[in-house]
Amino acid sequence: MKSKTDKLNLKDTLKVLSLFILMLFTSITFAQTKDHSAAVSKAADKIEQKVIAWRHDIHQNPELGNREFRTAALIAKHLESLGIDVQTKVGVTGIVGILKGDQPGPVVALRADMDALPVEEKNDLPFASKVKTIYNGVETSVMHACGHDGHVAILMGVAELLSGMKADLKGTVKFIFQPAEEGPPKGEEGGAELMVKEGVLENPKVDVIFGLHLDAFYEVGTIAYRPAGIMASVNDMKITVKGKPAHGSAPWSGVDPIVVSAQIINSLQTIVSRNVVLTDNAAVVTIGAINGGNRSNIIPEQVEMLGTIRTFTNEDEALVLKRIREIVDYTAKAAGATATLELPYSMRFTVTFNDETLTELMLPTLEKSEGKDHVILIPAITGAEDFSYFAQKVPGL
Repeated sequence: MKSKTDKLNLKDTLKVLSLFILMLFTSITFAQTKDHSAAVSKAADKIEQKVIAWRHDIHQNPELGNREFRTAALIAKHLESLGIDVQTKVGVTGIVGILKGDQPGPVVALRADMDALPVEEKNDLPFASKVKTIYNGVETSVMHACGHDGHVAILMGVAELLSGMKADLKGTVKFIFQPAEEGPPKGEEGGAELMVKEGVLENPKVDVIFGLHLDAFYEVGTIAYRPAGIMASVNDMKITVKGKPAHGSAPWSGVDPIVVSAQIINSLQTIVSRNVVLTDNAAVVTIGAINGGNRSNIIPEQVEMLGTIRTFTNEDEALVLKRIREIVDYTAKAAGATATLELPYSMRFTVTFNDETLTELMLPTLEKSEGKDHVILIPAITGAEDFSYFAQKVPGL
């Protein structure tokens, strides 16, 4: 995936987004009698190259969820150098920094996710990832294909800026560097859900939380937002179809799990087209992996499939999951096979909800940062984010 931010101007993008998240913070916790915009902009200019260098370094050294050891060490070292109180190993590999301003005020959390994806990078950039690791028992390439390298670099920059403005700070900033946003490895806990469980929003208690997401599909300098539900809920699933192996020349002597799997996949597509009221909300049912057999002339005993489901309401989620269970079970039985459905398989995130009051309060700050014409209201996104777990507990944006 070639990022438009690299193709256009990474410097401008990082500066704009650094200012964006900082402006969110300043609008709440700096004294309203003084405009800090000029000071923030000047300070951002000074560390711009540092932020870019961090991003390139993290991009070149990506790590999967719950394995972000190098990234966490880089973050912790930087925060400690700024005199920020640092907590390590929060939610497995997470880092939390606490910066107390010299004046009383609220506790504002700023969150960046750290993990990469099991994806091969095909860019020719000088800082392209060449990293390989084992994922689900198979060797795979690793890449920051979802912008988390930028998120981490930006928040490291924001921490440096705010630590230098401590005297003017009204309240406390909690910097949350979160592992495993893409989901922890099978059989492990992780991500925002585990950090919340371990008390990341307490001691001190967080009043509001902010996050951002780089998106290469928007022009540089654009801020996109949506009050209420902005990103879908997600469930992943694993379907295991068992048949009866046979020689490919005599398929009648077995039960072909490949044919059954194909029938299941085709039938799953009718859930969105025939069961979900698409004039109300979107939904997605996608099979992303299918594995079975190892020879052209042998019908295997078993096929495994992995998939993802996206919905925007609890009612739609319940409907889609019910239909998946019915289709998988009855299609297999009709063919004389058996099917096991693990749903969710390793993750479930709820709808990412932007607090409507907080969004309205922050909108003038976003417009001041980039200009009203560059702040756009967008439709809901079928992507998902475990930021939702934070926003369930405290107002989030």
